[in-house]
This record gives sequence, C-alpha cells and structure tokens, in this order.
Amino acid sequence: MRKRQYDEDDVRVRPGKGSRPRTRVRPAHDEAVEGFVVAVDRGRYTCLVGAGIPRIDGDGQAARRVKGSARRSGKDDRTLVVAMKARELGRKGIVVGDRVAIVGDVTGRPDTLARIVRVEERGSMLRRSADDTDDIERPIVANADQLVIVTALADPPPRPRMIDRMLVAAFDADIDPLLCLTKADLAAPDELVSLYEPLGVPYVVVEKGSPLGELRERVSDRISVLVGHSGVGKSTLVNALVPDARRAVSHVNAVTGRGRHTSTSAVALELPEGGWIIDTPGVRSFGLAHVAMETVLAAFPDFNEAAVDCPKGCTHLGDGCALDRFVVDGPGDPARLESLRRLLASREGSADDD
Repeated sequence: MRKRQYDEDDVRVRPGKGSRPRTRVRPAHDEAVEGFVVAVDRGRYTCLVGAGIPRIDGDGQAARRVKGSARRSGKDDRTLVVAMKARELGRKGIVVGDRVAIVGDVTGRPDTLARIVRVEERGSMLRRSADDTDDIERPIVANADQLVIVTALADPPPRPRMIDRMLVAAFDADIDPLLCLTKADLAAPDELVSLYEPLGVPYVVVEKGSPLGELRERVSDRISVLVGHSGVGKSTLVNALVPDARRAVSHVNAVTGRGRHTSTSAVALELPEGGWIIDTPGVRSFGLAHVAMETVLAAFPDFNEAAVDCPKGCTHLGDGCALDRFVVDGPGDPARLESLRRLLASREGSADDD
C-alpha cells in the first residue's frame, strides 16, 4: 500500500492577526428599544421597556419632574427584560437608573436574554469612593434628581458627619438634597434641624405609625434615591411608599448600636402616585476623595464670589481666609460660613467621627 503524501492543503493554518484587520464601523442598532435599568445582579441587568419609563430633558440634565409617569401611560404596555452588557461597551459601567438601548429578545419571556448595546447620556451620577484615600469613583445611581438622606433621630443616633458627606455628594452630582428624619417618636428633631437650617436643606420628620403625606409629596413625580447607614429605616419607608415592594427590614444591634444590612443591592421602584424611588444598601462609609474643594464651594454662590480674594492654596478652614473678612465686613452669614466649613472639613478623615 502506497504511503500517502501530505501537502499544505492538509494542514489548517490560522490566519495571522494582520491578515484581516477589524473594521472600525460599528452597527448603529437603529432597531434597539429604550430601557430603564431597575436592578443589577451579578452581570445581569433588569430593564423596564415600553411606555412610561423615565426620560431625561433634552439638554441632558436630570428632569426635575419625571416624564412619562405611569399615571399617563398604561402599565400593560411595559415589560421587564433581563439583559447582559454587550462586549463593545468594554468596561463602561451600567448602574440602576441608567437609560439604555437594548437589542435581541425583549419579550421578557422566561429564559430569554437581551443585550445592552448603548448607555444614553446621563443627567446626573451619584458616586462615592471606598474611603478618603481611594480616588476611584464608584457610581451608585444614575439620573436621580433628588437625594433623600435618611437618618434616625435615635436608635441608632444621628451621625451629622455622615450627613455632611452625603450633602457634599449631592452638591457634586447637582442633585437636590432632602433630609428625612425618622424615629421622631424616640427623640426631638429640633437640634438636628437647627444644624442644617443655615444650609437651607429641606427636611421631613417621620415617626412610627404616622402618615407619610409630606414625604409622598416630596418624592412624587421625581427620581429619588434613598441613602443612609444601616438601621435608620430606609426599607421600612420604602415598604410604606410602595406597598408591594416587600423590602426586608431588620433591627438595630443592642450591643453595637448599628443596623444590619438588609438591602443588598440598589433597586428602582415605581411609586403609585407617579415617580420612582431607588433604595440602596446601607452604608457605613462615604468616601469623598473624588470631590474637589471647588465643587463644595460652588454650592455656596455668596461665599464662592468672596473666595477670589483668598490667598493661593487657601483651604478656607484656617487663618488668613477672605471668607472671615466677608462675614465681619460684609453681608456674610456666620452660621452659613460655619456650615460651609463643616462640609469642607467632612472631606477629610473618617465618616464615623461625629
């Protein structure tokens, strides 16, 4: 039997990397449908598609009133779709509140998976860093227009330094802050309210069993994100505002005085009256390494103008600051300057130092 002679046709040769250059042309995905990310879980994104999803104003800014509320469009036309991030998005992060473009199977049937191919321009982005030595920004929620800072008046006691840091994050994201004081049946709110009165931060007071009429009015037709450390009652508020939310609740540890994390991930929930609230896991630190001092100062237009007379490299916390002269010789409010400096000082050190 004659032995077979092999030649180059019998060997499969993989083409070199340079033999077929990748095209820079990417598909436009004109057929993609618009979605609103309501939950993120281990690389899977639950998105709401159809009529009545929140939209952003044409100038790219977060809408102060949610367009397309459920009261003006039928819920029957909407579907929850589970999607994954397309490879072409690379490392671009997707968070709750993002408006995205989705292709593939958007029927929402079980065992189906769509693909997110584009993240639309964000109107706002609430972010924090792990701590004050980490300058890597960690996005929390996109496109919110109101930050509801939930803090208990007792059990656990309020932590003003943590509140200050959350206010700085709100100013950095250009989001309206709202202070929500819970457990007013255990302690009076007067002292804490007076502390933030010079800043003009609006507030609502809630006690156990009381109606939430004022809070409902504040969050109606808006995209509000609830933040606060564990045990302050965020999940209890969410369950009261959205009856079918069924968010897990827990009690404060009697030994440590801290709450236990019950919300493990951010989730967007639609309010019956219109609008959305985004519940986030409880936080025990709120790093601000990514926030510049100028960002905080810009939230105080009166003092921002006076700061041009400060010496170069002024921290606005010590001697020689022109803001002191602005208060002594001009129209500056001493209480407001003290509040500004408290916020500037909150960018340093630990959030646990009250």
